[in-house]
Amino acid sequence: MGTGGKRLAEAFEDVSRMPALAEARRRVLSACASDSTSTAELADMVESDAALAIVVMRAANNGGGPPARTDGVIEAIEMLEPAGVRATVSPVDTYDLLEQPDSASQRHDRFRRHGVAVRHAAERIATIARLPHQDQIAVAALLHDIGRLVLVYLYGSEHGPDAAGYSPDERARRERRELGIDHAVVGAVLIRRWDFPDEIASAVERHHAADAEGSAGAVRLADLIVHHCYGDPVPGESIRSTAAGLGIDAEQLRTLIFEFPHLGRIRRPMAEPCPLSARELDALRGLAEGKVYKQIAQELELSVSTVRTHLHNVYRKIGAVDRAQAVLLARDRGWI
Repeated sequence: MGTGGKRLAEAFEDVSRMPALAEARRRVLSACASDSTSTAELADMVESDAALAIVVMRAANNGGGPPARTDGVIEAIEMLEPAGVRATVSPVDTYDLLEQPDSASQRHDRFRRHGVAVRHAAERIATIARLPHQDQIAVAALLHDIGRLVLVYLYGSEHGPDAAGYSPDERARRERRELGIDHAVVGAVLIRRWDFPDEIASAVERHHAADAEGSAGAVRLADLIVHHCYGDPVPGESIRSTAAGLGIDAEQLRTLIFEFPHLGRIRRPMAEPCPLSARELDALRGLAEGKVYKQIAQELELSVSTVRTHLHNVYRKIGAVDRAQAVLLARDRGWI
């Protein structure tokens, strides 16, 4: 391995071991010790910090033999169970801005806060656009700028989360011009090294593409809206065109921008957590899109009988008598 390759490998290892906010880890450990914490509540706590989401996803994907390719944090928690989450999260290093107000802690927290903000916005966008695989979109949004931390290790802080003065797309173009690569591509490479689903890596890789759609489009639009609300320079046409590619009209877009500071309150209502697994939700979203069992099975790469079992479990868990009622109940409760 050449010097450049060795430096890149070292950067990947360094970012893979990034610290978590101390308070975030404390809350996750406390939730794991409580019998009353639902999977959805625990997932929200894990997804409050990219470092925690990364170690939980990696443990679920690689901890028990061949890669499991979990779709998202909820499915990873279901695989690990609270005891496994606790064992995975406990060794993670932490930082505390009150006790360690240094530049590294500030950089990690800026990355964490931006990722969480984009995750909240992307989840709302995915719901409005009725996109499948919303747990994957949440992880992609949380990690969309992970490549910037790699660039800091390789080239210095001017390429990290603290850099300002450019629109998101301008920063990516500047990186390609000056470095020959941008943070989106670097982040996707790292995510693939972690053996996360390729859909997550692809969404991260393409979130600065003008023609991004689907999961990548949701992450792109969320990132643009968050930067816009922060007062960063973001062309309005970029926001409008990305929204249009997702089927989001002008009225819905204005509502998204208006609601942005409160978007974190919309997901997974604590009074009524979602009782469905990630696969059950995927099958239910297929029904909501008017698809038959065979179509859903093909898209999820499952057998028809497995899809039928998932949907029967859905009806039983939420007390629905048929597909129409199941879709109505799930939408009313904000699960799809």
